Amino acid sequence: MKKELIIVSITKRLEDAVLVQKVLTEHGCSIKTRLGLHDASPTSCSNTGLLILEIINPKDASVMAAKLKKIKGVNVKAVSI
Repeated sequence: MKKELIIVSITKRLEDAVLVQKVLTEHGCSIKTRLGLHDASPTSCSNTGLLILEIINPKDASVMAAKLKKIKGVNVKAVSI
């Protein structure tokens, strides 16, 4: 069974998180799995982040990736495995 993944690197997480979340909410029914990572400690929270998304519908994956790519500071890679 083929899996559609979108890998999202956010370089300005504190500034772009709202825009990224808006896109994810628009396509929420197509996201099967979502894993979000960022460095955090008791004294700081990293401004970079990584999202790994497993998408149910390949067509929606390409639409979602295109919207995310339009956000400055966000790098996107669609992977089909």
